[in-house]
Amino acid sequence: MTVPPSAADLPHPASRLHDRSQTAETIVSLTRLALGAGDLAAGVVPTLEQLVRETAAVGSAYFQTGGGALNYHVRAATGELPSSAGMAAVAAHGLPADTPLLRALEATSGPLFFDDTAQDPRAAGFPELGVASLAAAPVRRGDGHLLGAFLMHTFEPHVWQPGEAALFSLVSGTIASLAGRLAAEEQASEAREAALRALGLALEARDGETHGHTDRVTALALRFAAAQGWSAGEQQALKWGAYLHDIGKIAIPDAVLLKPGRLTPEEWATMRSHVPAGVAFAGALTFLPPGALAVIADHHERWDGTGYPHGKAGGAISPGGRLFALCDVYDALTSPRPYKPAWTHPEAVAELRAQAGRQFDPAYVEAFVALLEEEGPAA
Repeated sequence: MTVPPSAADLPHPASRLHDRSQTAETIVSLTRLALGAGDLAAGVVPTLEQLVRETAAVGSAYFQTGGGALNYHVRAATGELPSSAGMAAVAAHGLPADTPLLRALEATSGPLFFDDTAQDPRAAGFPELGVASLAAAPVRRGDGHLLGAFLMHTFEPHVWQPGEAALFSLVSGTIASLAGRLAAEEQASEAREAALRALGLALEARDGETHGHTDRVTALALRFAAAQGWSAGEQQALKWGAYLHDIGKIAIPDAVLLKPGRLTPEEWATMRSHVPAGVAFAGALTFLPPGALAVIADHHERWDGTGYPHGKAGGAISPGGRLFALCDVYDALTSPRPYKPAWTHPEAVAELRAQAGRQFDPAYVEAFVALLEEEGPAA
């Protein structure tokens, strides 16, 4: 016979109110962080950290699938993860979609709790990973399809307490919809980026550029930007601008663009018009950030003010335009072209330094050369 609790055994109403208030504040705080996050990981990690702080879980992770992938990969994690070989394989390759846990999450609308993973077939495989107890909550796309899952775990069997279960349910349920939104935005961004890269590669083929120029110069610019401490958003804008830096050349006639000899003054004026044409074309892509447009607009400006199309000088040239121009010229110098052999790295560096304060930002030149000397041109 179960003896009902006495009034003295029950939490005081004020205590219950305090707990609910704290939980509400936690959810509001985590939601605010997720809404302000620039990417999916930044939006999810605070939730994972909160779960580890407020429960017996020693670690927590967010798994997500994407595109046509059959596996769910770790997109964010915090705390301790098992050190088993199986966990290393999961970290590298993800959880297969036919994992019993994921199949179970497909069929449920709420979280699942396993006090002992060895005792429940839905948690099959997790004991071998080193996970003894587990909580899992589904994250769904707008059409209801399973997109990912929040997980938290312990290394020893643990009976999940009502307070822990309530916190996990509330927090994961609230942040799940935001994680789905962030994932959708991320996938849309990836699709846009793939389309922008395709445009750049198509133009590269028409322009007769050395094969791989677009990818090489973009990778080099991103390395340099990262070394300069640029934010993820600034680097994305730089990447998108790099893909489209010469997109205005689609408006240049082949007779001018592909002319093997020296251009006449009229033809040179036509060639230079690719910059405003490129800005106009890219500006019609309303999702492009200002930093991407700045790369397109400014990469032919010169530090001494003799560049085009606007004759900007010094700091009036955008950081993206200054940084990308340096990388673009370095790749052009060190790549073979129909009219010249590839320059050696020392020859290219000497030319960049000769143009410091004339064509290029002198501070950027020295920082760029230092990066190449430290990591190598093709790191």
